[in-house]
Amino acid sequence: MKKLTVILGDQLSRDISSLSDFDKDNDVILMCEVHDETKYVKHHKKKIAFLFSAMRHFAKDMKDDGYNIHYTKLDDADNAGSFTGEVERILKQYDFDKIIVTEAAEYRVLEDMKKWAGKFGVDVEIKADDRFLATHEEFQKWAEGRKELRMEFFYREMRRKHNILMDGDKPVGGKWNFDKENRKPPKDNMAVPATYHAQTDDITQDVIKLVAEKFDDHFGDIEPFFFAVTRDQALYALNKFIDERLSKFGDFQDAMVQGEPWMYHSHLSFYINCGLLNPLEVIQKAEKAYYEDDAPLNAVEGFIRQILGWREYVRGIYWLEMPDYAHKNHLHAQRDLPWLFWSGETKMNCMRQCVLETKENAYAHHIQRLMVLGNFALLAGLDVKQVNEWYLIVYADAYEWVEMPNVTGMILYADGGYLASKPYAASGAYINRMSDYCKNCSYSVTKKNGPKACPFNYLYWDFFIRHQDRLKGNHRLGHTYRTLGKMDDEKKHMIESDADRFFKAMKNGDCV
Repeated sequence: MKKLTVILGDQLSRDISSLSDFDKDNDVILMCEVHDETKYVKHHKKKIAFLFSAMRHFAKDMKDDGYNIHYTKLDDADNAGSFTGEVERILKQYDFDKIIVTEAAEYRVLEDMKKWAGKFGVDVEIKADDRFLATHEEFQKWAEGRKELRMEFFYREMRRKHNILMDGDKPVGGKWNFDKENRKPPKDNMAVPATYHAQTDDITQDVIKLVAEKFDDHFGDIEPFFFAVTRDQALYALNKFIDERLSKFGDFQDAMVQGEPWMYHSHLSFYINCGLLNPLEVIQKAEKAYYEDDAPLNAVEGFIRQILGWREYVRGIYWLEMPDYAHKNHLHAQRDLPWLFWSGETKMNCMRQCVLETKENAYAHHIQRLMVLGNFALLAGLDVKQVNEWYLIVYADAYEWVEMPNVTGMILYADGGYLASKPYAASGAYINRMSDYCKNCSYSVTKKNGPKACPFNYLYWDFFIRHQDRLKGNHRLGHTYRTLGKMDDEKKHMIESDADRFFKAMKNGDCV
């Protein structure tokens, strides 16, 4: 039997399920760079270059090891432009008895795969992606009958299942979660180690040139290019994080410092999400660092929770709720995404820093994404679809399965509390506490109203005034609404007036 194995750009793993019974003497691997995947949203230049370079390196390594690789480059003259088109084209060249593929991580791609058997008249086997640590069935079983799907309880099940940081049936250290110890503000003169920067070889240089020519109208800076694009490089990046930054990750994972986009974060989501690293090996490497006294428990547990807990949880939510989840808009947010999200042209220094770092690096850490950029999108009532598209475009680790639950559920509360127990809204005081952004801002974080006041201050209260019919009954917002209830009408009018002035200026394209 001659089989065609299709490998997608986020499946760059030798232990991917579709290769489990590959026959080097008869079978063929198809990999392809296609316009459909670069254009359905206009991805960051660096994101496209990273994935194309990683794909080309993976294909070369596999070919060198005796695998029969059929690889289509983006600028090949006969490129069909889509996964389906490329499968159809290779089926005309070879006589295959079967197509094997690991399930796509995104709903739209998997739906296309399901049509291949009928379209081509060839048996198609879609295998489960066993790189994830919870199956669809496991998550569905866990979610069944629960009124609230809180990540913390799912995370505990994953710890037990994979025996991570466990002492028998109890968590190591006596607690499941050390999050309260992981919220320290930044210190002056922090000595943050440099993140991993790969050397670009001829393959990567060719890709950079291709992307610069073909995608010059896309967002973002393509150079300097620093991503790991091979498994060996990704493993080096993992070891560098464990050795140099994990020990302080816990303490300062929420901290933001101007001019320090990387902080103590791992920057490994790029490589985990495309397959160069396996999530379990990353988790076990961090766990080993704790047992060998190379990193404290709060840092190791906090890091592991991001992968074993949050990453698996949002993937479960995505597949449990799609396709309806893509249309959620509980707060009826409809305001257009302002130009400042693309240009960084704003007097709000926190927003400017986060947008410009995103433009340069195709990366921002989770507090920048949630509590600055996302917080603004929530308070301003920005359109859910536009915000989702922006996050999918600009970050090199963004795929719809991980991006959408984070944006729709965690950032915008657009699912009405299905994922998050309350909206993650904050005033300027939070940003000031967790960063040094405010000291270089045109606005005053201590002012609550007026043209010089930090917009986050009045937008925060305006948000809760606008949505009190929907949110006042939330038990986690009791203090917020009690405070709001003590405000006199004049104060509320000032808040609404400031917000109205700000939104009009933003709509007019003024620098706000």
